[in-house]
Amino acid sequence: MYFSKHFSHSLYFFIFILSSPQLILCDSGTIGINYGRVADNLPSPPKVVQLLKAQGITKVKLYDTDSTVLSAFSGSGISLTVALPNQQLSSAAARQSYTDTWIQPNILTYLPKTLIETIAVGNEVFVDPNNTPYLVPAMKNVYASLTKYGVASSIKVTSPVALGVLQTSYPPSSGSFKSDLIEPVIKPMLSFLKQTNSTLMINAYPFFAYLSDTKTISLDYALLRGGSGNTDPNNGLVYKTLFEAQLDAVFAAIDAIGFNDVKIVVSETGWPSKGAENEVGATTENAADYNGNLVRRVLTGGGTPLRPNEPLNVYLFALFNENLKTGATSENNYGLFYPNEQKVYDIPLTVEGLSKTNNRNVSHVVAAPPVSGGGGEVSPGSNGQTWCVANEKVGDEKLQEGLDYACGEGGADCRPIQTGATCYDPSTLVAHASYAFNSFYQKNSRASGTCDFGGAAYVVTQPPSPNWLNRPRQKGTISCSDGPIIYWAARSYRVNWWATPPNWADCNLRVGPDII
Repeated sequence: MYFSKHFSHSLYFFIFILSSPQLILCDSGTIGINYGRVADNLPSPPKVVQLLKAQGITKVKLYDTDSTVLSAFSGSGISLTVALPNQQLSSAAARQSYTDTWIQPNILTYLPKTLIETIAVGNEVFVDPNNTPYLVPAMKNVYASLTKYGVASSIKVTSPVALGVLQTSYPPSSGSFKSDLIEPVIKPMLSFLKQTNSTLMINAYPFFAYLSDTKTISLDYALLRGGSGNTDPNNGLVYKTLFEAQLDAVFAAIDAIGFNDVKIVVSETGWPSKGAENEVGATTENAADYNGNLVRRVLTGGGTPLRPNEPLNVYLFALFNENLKTGATSENNYGLFYPNEQKVYDIPLTVEGLSKTNNRNVSHVVAAPPVSGGGGEVSPGSNGQTWCVANEKVGDEKLQEGLDYACGEGGADCRPIQTGATCYDPSTLVAHASYAFNSFYQKNSRASGTCDFGGAAYVVTQPPSPNWLNRPRQKGTISCSDGPIIYWAARSYRVNWWATPPNWADCNLRVGPDII
């Protein structure tokens, strides 16, 4: 970590989702976790692997290539990012024979049973100017060694950088790299990443930015709690979270030097659950809020305001509290787990976990509109969840009024339904209103009266059926022995719903050729 003040298919798929207990989501990103071991009281690597599997974690980032750890992950199905440490950069940069020798015992020995998908060459290299000249040559030599041994197509090479690499980060659209780094190292690195189809890894910590300027940055903004947000004066984009503002500052910096096709992976981000007296905001509640809200933001789809169609891929920092780390008190308290494997706080880490969670945080659920009117209070479904959907019978005027309020004064997250964004289709008023109404309803803890909009919405207790199939507008039927016929229209909003989904084995599928 680096302390920085920068701000810083088909109908079958449709049927599967209808019968799934999980939330209906847009294209989602991925959540991984950093497994650091600067401690003398951690569980054995095999126990750690079991813990990770129990939590549904499928991506892990390491800080070395420890043999005991890599062996423990053999056959686990968990994909790994491993590291060539900073102290080996000069040797790796000097000659390919060094990286050839390093690759054999540290990578090849464990393939294919241990899934190594990325090698991080160094970590936050620019913090130490003495290491900077070695970075790109070392990356190229590692890649050349992977190519020599025939595994370059399955293992990417990158390097995590801190937000301190930015010279300007506010407003996000003005993001720029430090001028003294651009020509000698940033451009060559981005060119290498582009040529090898790899990604730039970024360590982003809103906690540090908040800590450095608590008078200007609100805690809610730093913790992804939502709100009215901040408008970028250069392009009008609204930022409701500091995390997204930090990422877009990096994207803007990349764009400014001509590499707008290079993607980003967030290699580290987190919030400490404990800190010294001067580490304002380092509490268990805030750590749970930050990581919990971030997981929801990542897994429910969409990108940043500047790159709305690129899902977020994030590695949380960190798996454990690490008692031997030096520096501020907070450095020992970023873990989601104590060394005894007990949770520091309880947050969902998977889509399945999100679907079972019932708390005040926003759930971005794509809700298809109902076919019948109604309203009023209802009892939660068997899983304790309720959703808010639009009532098409009130007419377009009322729906538009409700949509305008939800996306404006109401503070609903309506970015995914903007033109070209992940949930824009189907482009119908009813579908967009349902998305916005449900976002507002979930944001307000499903409180009484928050799903009304002047009669334009009402509460349902079953997961609303999706209807964003990207295909021509056809109609079809699914006839079931124990349920009514479903009438659906791709890219339309006529979907009949039932109280309990039928037994799909008793259903006959027929897709009609009729164009609506």
